[in-house]
Amino acid sequence: MKTERIEVPFGDQNIIIETGKLARQAGGAVTVTCGGTVVLVTACMSKESKKDLGFFPLTVEYQEKTYAAGKIPGGFFKREGRPSQDEILAARFIDRPIRPLFPKGFFNSVQIVSLVLSSDSENASDLLGLIGASTALMISNIPFAGPVGAVRVGMVDDELVLNPTFTQREGSPLDLAVVGSKEGIVMIEGDSQEVAEETVLKAVTFASEKLQALITMQEELAKNIGKAKADVELSEVNPALVDKVRSLASAKFKEIYKIADKDERQTAASDLAKELLSDVSVFEEFKGDADEVPASAIKAALEEIEAEELRKVVLEENRRIDGRGVEDVRPISCEVGIMPRTHGSALFTRGQTQSLSIATLGTRSDEQMIDALIGKTYKSFMLHYNFPSFSVGETRPMRGPGRREIGHGALAEKALCAIIPEREDFPYTVRIVSEILESNGSSSMATVCAGTLCLMDAGVPIKDPVAGISIGLVTDKDRAVLLTDILGVEDHFGDMDFKVAGTRKGVTAIQLDLKINGISMEILEKAFAQSKKARFEILDKMHAALPSSREKVSEYAPKIVELQIDPSKIGEVIGPGGRVIKKIIADTEAAIDISDDGKVFISSPDAASCEKAVAIVKGITQDPEIGKIYDAVVKKVMNFGAFCEFLPGKEGLVHVSELSNEYLKDVESAVKVGDRFKVKLLKIDDQKRVNLSKKQAE
Repeated sequence: MKTERIEVPFGDQNIIIETGKLARQAGGAVTVTCGGTVVLVTACMSKESKKDLGFFPLTVEYQEKTYAAGKIPGGFFKREGRPSQDEILAARFIDRPIRPLFPKGFFNSVQIVSLVLSSDSENASDLLGLIGASTALMISNIPFAGPVGAVRVGMVDDELVLNPTFTQREGSPLDLAVVGSKEGIVMIEGDSQEVAEETVLKAVTFASEKLQALITMQEELAKNIGKAKADVELSEVNPALVDKVRSLASAKFKEIYKIADKDERQTAASDLAKELLSDVSVFEEFKGDADEVPASAIKAALEEIEAEELRKVVLEENRRIDGRGVEDVRPISCEVGIMPRTHGSALFTRGQTQSLSIATLGTRSDEQMIDALIGKTYKSFMLHYNFPSFSVGETRPMRGPGRREIGHGALAEKALCAIIPEREDFPYTVRIVSEILESNGSSSMATVCAGTLCLMDAGVPIKDPVAGISIGLVTDKDRAVLLTDILGVEDHFGDMDFKVAGTRKGVTAIQLDLKINGISMEILEKAFAQSKKARFEILDKMHAALPSSREKVSEYAPKIVELQIDPSKIGEVIGPGGRVIKKIIADTEAAIDISDDGKVFISSPDAASCEKAVAIVKGITQDPEIGKIYDAVVKKVMNFGAFCEFLPGKEGLVHVSELSNEYLKDVESAVKVGDRFKVKLLKIDDQKRVNLSKKQAE
């Protein structure tokens, strides 16, 4: 294969795409380089169609090799294992925009593999992986209606920045990834710090202009060295069979799509399918050489008719199958504090979508450590999303979270990150778990709403309440209708799933997925306006259930106190070999964490234990003051006086002459070990020996 190299500007740096040197047996293979980050992306296709599967078998794998950052994997096994959450999210990030661009009826297996070979910890490899996937498909023999370009947009000093580095992204109020084709926007994903819709739209417009250079680059590369596209078998339902099924089922589907309840509607549709399959003699003319028409072909034709009818209801009748108007939100109910022993709980129900979200408050030791290519980081806020099979009335094995659950949880976590208080103001580690108990469209946005309410119920002083909503789209050549709060069936047969979460001030998270080749900025602007209207309506409902965060955290949450001590005194608190801090923990049963800057975090389920530990730490780090009165305890008695501990870990001598105003013949006759009394600090000499007085204190 001929070696080819193309380079174009990409923000403050250049992006370089090379092919023909590595992985030459793959259907398509490219390396994408930006700065010191290099990603190898390959695309391969099976020779045979797998139409019996009934779905397009596309798999995307994204792997970060630790050698890319000059590291050896930690832990017992010194090689990479199952994908991390970040790797799964990156694989989904690559998958979602390219999946709609394969031909309808194409069932050959396609696999995209993205390997991070080098990482400079400044340039994002997931974006390079997506650009590489599109390019590898373009130069391969795999049918693909690309290319797509992808850029990330941030903000520095209120100015939009293309392809920001990780350092720039950390301080940016906006972090937006935009994928586009020549037809328009294909995918959007990102989060922001309550940024106004107008600013987000401006960023999308900026991105859509900049990504065109990447599209041109891929087209040029495909023209120079691209393989001829393979002549693959496309599985299509016989149009005559579709017409036959239409004549038998169309009128009945019109009635079915007047049923508002999901279960009743699905039962009626299932009964219709059984009715058609019960007498296949009506399809005799379509048998051909086969003994009979396959049931799968009839079901596929029936699904096409169902899609047609749903789209007709929206486009021609301007209504929804559940009777709502196109901008109507389903009935909402909000309940808080419904679980007796959790730290915070909320049940958010929107139509037939329901999230039970639970907030748990932990200590600093509960933070999640993430060991990634860019280095170790710690998360003090986590959100986990679960989608059990009973939520849609189905049965399937429950074997841990799948990629979809991880993706939905990450989106909801992004939406809520913007309102979590700073660590200095609220020293807790916070975890939310969303249990989806019922699902009929946009459970991730229900999680955002329930998550906000359970945080408030737990007493977390959030900055602003966040709500989320999903906007759908149904189009034909002449019309485009946006649907607020889409149902599951509208998502399945529609053209778009546009999720927007935010506060009354602005957007906190956004995710756009399409099943068509792209949408215009005009449609996107209308979708933003429609989502904002719905979001405010939902926020009103949430406010009625709980106007603000509880004044105090739950009585069942751990008690946490944060102290600031002089960093030079950290050694005194820890003690030789950790003896001092171990004794404090043993005596008080409180947990103690000390950071290098002198911040001390003391936590305990019991407030009294926490207060006791605080007093000890304060005592250890407190500087003795001459003339001050202290409570002391006798530790050792000598013939010339008594050694007393007047602060934790600090002792002084009460000379026999300072024990009493009366003459003492014997020290032991006046005091004994364990006695407690007040003392006055008289003097600290050059050797830091402390002289105390009992009689002057009295």
